[in-house]
Amino acid sequence: MGVSYKRLWKLLIDRDMKKTQLRDAACVSSSTFAKLNKNEYVALEVLVRLCTVLECELSDIVEVIHGDDEKPNNIN
Repeated sequence: MGVSYKRLWKLLIDRDMKKTQLRDAACVSSSTFAKLNKNEYVALEVLVRLCTVLECELSDIVEVIHGDDEKPNNIN
């Protein structure tokens, strides 16, 4: 199971906002933003700050990706 932030990047394009503008407005470190770029896990607090700046919901910026051989409710 993994995550995808494609929705976040699409939302930025739709709002004509640069990644650096969002990073600065949400007070997100460059290393954490690099994790977002690589679809790696980040703290929920970071995602909430991004949603606050963008005035959106978590589901608007992140998607949970289920592997083909994993059940959606299977927590490892």
